[in-house]
Amino acid sequence: MIVTVTPNPSLDRALDLDRLVVGEVNRAHATHVDPGGKGLNVARALGRQGVDALAVLPVGGADGAQLVALLAEHGVPAVPVPVAGSTRSNITLSEADGVTTKVNAPGHTLSGAELDALLAAVEMQLGAAPRAVVGAGSLPAGAGDSFYVRLSGMAGRYGVPVVLDTSGAPFARAVRSGGLALVKPNEDELSELVGRALGTVGEVVTAAREVIALGTRAVLVSLGAHGALLVHADRTWWAGGPPLVPLSTVGAGDATLAGFVATPGTAAAKLRTAVAWGRAAVLLPGTAVPVPEQIDLDAVRVVEDPDPDLALKEL
Repeated sequence: MIVTVTPNPSLDRALDLDRLVVGEVNRAHATHVDPGGKGLNVARALGRQGVDALAVLPVGGADGAQLVALLAEHGVPAVPVPVAGSTRSNITLSEADGVTTKVNAPGHTLSGAELDALLAAVEMQLGAAPRAVVGAGSLPAGAGDSFYVRLSGMAGRYGVPVVLDTSGAPFARAVRSGGLALVKPNEDELSELVGRALGTVGEVVTAAREVIALGTRAVLVSLGAHGALLVHADRTWWAGGPPLVPLSTVGAGDATLAGFVATPGTAAAKLRTAVAWGRAAVLLPGTAVPVPEQIDLDAVRVVEDPDPDLALKEL
């Protein structure tokens, strides 16, 4: 079992357009409503591939009830934690050429008691020794920057590894606290963390090893169309494949992370699977997640210790 924690979930409402014209009336030719939030996307991707996953999340209001119902329809077991406010809705506009515009609502403020209840719901699962806890996504108002630090410390007491995918101040705070098994920033999030631009493989690796030096075991850096880099203290791997024309990039990074945590074996095998899951996700509408027959491992190439002088855009 892999437990995912999504502190700021949403209903993701996606509209498919031929082209978005700002300031004009636009007509969608298809709509999609899916469970939203990075941790829920990870749980959904795991479930579609036959990997046991359990989603822990706060829910409230009519949208929260719909979110729980949708998770059940997707076959994702969930532990909903009732809160006073309403679950937020996010909007995604996907154009025919693959350009995606996303508008995320801020989410309801959670009280201290509600945050404690969310962590208590996670702790209830830790006694069963899950394979990992995945904390993912933004934090709602009221959570401060320390929620993921608290989550990591709690899981650590049970000996359960924590994987983290977030950004901004919560990411920086968790990295400084250490104790994480894996973090999955994209290149912009890693750049923001270290305070400098990252244009080459070597610059990304150096930045990732600064994270590792603070107490994180590994860093998985998603590079969008240019694949992904996995950085350990002493070794690095890159994986990618032929160019794709994406249908929607929303949730592709979450599918990538799901592929990584789902896969046993070597670092190279985990990275290959992660990139294959992410590539499959971008070919699907909205935040849909791939099924096994859509995964093409053979299209993904893995290179150990890639040239540090290579520009990211050349990967």
